[in-house]
Amino acid sequence: MSTLPRAIPGFHAVVPAGGAGTRLWPLSRAGHPKFLLDLTGSGRTLLQATVDRLLPLTGAGGVLVVTGARHAETVAAQLPEVGADDVLAEPSPRDSMAAIGLAAAVLLERHGEDVVLGSFAADHVIAGTEGFERAVREGVVAARAGYVVTIGIAATGPSTAFGYVRSGASLGLDEAPGVAHAAGFTEKPDAETATAYLATGEYRWNAGMFLVRARVLLDHLTTQLPTLAAGLQEIAAAWDGPDRAEVLERVWPGLTKIAIDHAIAEPVAAVGGVAVVPGDFSWDDVGDFESLAALLPVDTLGDEGVVLRIDSDGAFVVPRTGRTVSVVGLPGAVVVDTPDAVLVTTLAHAQAVKSAVDAWRARGREDLL
Repeated sequence: MSTLPRAIPGFHAVVPAGGAGTRLWPLSRAGHPKFLLDLTGSGRTLLQATVDRLLPLTGAGGVLVVTGARHAETVAAQLPEVGADDVLAEPSPRDSMAAIGLAAAVLLERHGEDVVLGSFAADHVIAGTEGFERAVREGVVAARAGYVVTIGIAATGPSTAFGYVRSGASLGLDEAPGVAHAAGFTEKPDAETATAYLATGEYRWNAGMFLVRARVLLDHLTTQLPTLAAGLQEIAAAWDGPDRAEVLERVWPGLTKIAIDHAIAEPVAAVGGVAVVPGDFSWDDVGDFESLAALLPVDTLGDEGVVLRIDSDGAFVVPRTGRTVSVVGLPGAVVVDTPDAVLVTTLAHAQAVKSAVDAWRARGREDLL
């Protein structure tokens, strides 16, 4: 049980809920992606678990979800505790900068200059509530000091599936003693490089969680990509009024498609404006079936009674049709059985599942995607 105080004054959480989760196909589909699924057997979807984690820190009315128009109705249905006005529907995907920037601009319009936002993806799995809360609280302190703050996750090994952030000198903030300057970001490295990084003690996984004053974020965006910043602020000014649809239709399609890492984090870090707060809690972005299998206490996501394994230690099975699944002589296999598609691969090839999605798309089978 956490002993930390709860809601943080002036803090709002933004939950970008997008992507198709193609490495978890055919479980995750474009029309019903992984954040809308219960992948942990907890009875809560990844999106619901994310909001459960954030509401105690924001208080009622403190969570804003940004999602695609095709998912907005399902998102709202899964989150009755989040008001309809706090589900922002994007007409089309424009990547994370547009999603988070729109939320920042809407929050500024609604709550004024002092609002601090934290961006937390809808499809991550986190364990360790007190460690998460502590990281967010220290991050908010650094955000109020004017920094763009990222949470650096303590690496459990030299993973090649994640990007890395390097910590520099401490910021020297009394209320956030663990926060340091971010010395730079690195995309997914090879195994040798990742091992060398961890040996220095200066690198953590970059989980893509950011905390920043909304005004600071938009000011940086105005410097880096002024047209994108102006477009988002024009949309936000009309969001709660009668002209939203007209302005969205006119402005949104022309917005630059770019990730927040490339638009803000990397260039601002280069001039000393980004900080990293240690995140000493368990985290996974559930990027493929190998990581999903590692999260679960059993090797079946579903009814174990319909699965038979013979000489197939560690075979991971997702039975979704009621049919029996027999795996014989295939240790480390992955079998996902859904009504219209079956995937058979191995844990070692889990990252390659996206290639099956690309291949079916090339054959014109959009119905499978």
